[in-house]
Amino acid sequence: MPGFKVAIDGPAGSGKSTISKRVAKQLNLTHIDTGAMYRAITYLALEKKVNLDDESSYKFMEDVRVRYEKERIYIDKLDVTSLIRSDLVTKNVSKVSSFPYVRKILVNIQKQAAEDIDVIMDGRDIGTVVLPNADLKIFLTAAVKERAKRRQKDKEELGIKQDIDSLETEIIERDLKDSTRKESPLVCADDAIVIDTTHYTVEDTTNRIIEEILKKEKYHGRTTNEGR
Repeated sequence: MPGFKVAIDGPAGSGKSTISKRVAKQLNLTHIDTGAMYRAITYLALEKKVNLDDESSYKFMEDVRVRYEKERIYIDKLDVTSLIRSDLVTKNVSKVSSFPYVRKILVNIQKQAAEDIDVIMDGRDIGTVVLPNADLKIFLTAAVKERAKRRQKDKEELGIKQDIDSLETEIIERDLKDSTRKESPLVCADDAIVIDTTHYTVEDTTNRIIEEILKKEKYHGRTTNEGR
């Protein structure tokens, strides 16, 4: 798989997507947020009112196209970027993403999307499953309370108010579900660099990752992505 690959993994609220976007912009990499893909399927399953507990209910995935492009997520031609951030989607995405059928289809889409380009991809199984041979693997983490504060701020920007205690509870439950699922659990790859962002600003962490990328000889010899 040609191109320079950066895998960013970590739990909810660790700053994966925000930081990946910044790194991508500064270093001319294509950013792909895989979590948005799982949210998109969750949103569609809710819209279709399928049985979320039945893996066979997700066969509709064979007839739709999910893509992440220029920081927007699409189902076919429908832009669902804002729709996938609802509380209902958030509460159900762990369940939906736990099914092997769902993960198999989306992992294949993610692998194909990363072919032949310079990419920074974030999620929960990028360094272990999607891009196991990535040139650089980063695992971001942070204290639960700090992650809850970040989520609260994100929600407030969307006009949603939620108390910090309930957000902490949600994050703890999400961590447990993601790290204990049978299919592609959230784990830190053996060769990943672990960065605790609890006391770091977004800029601090962005700069730290950029420093690690610039150490890689392959990054300096990469070819330029086309069509970005």
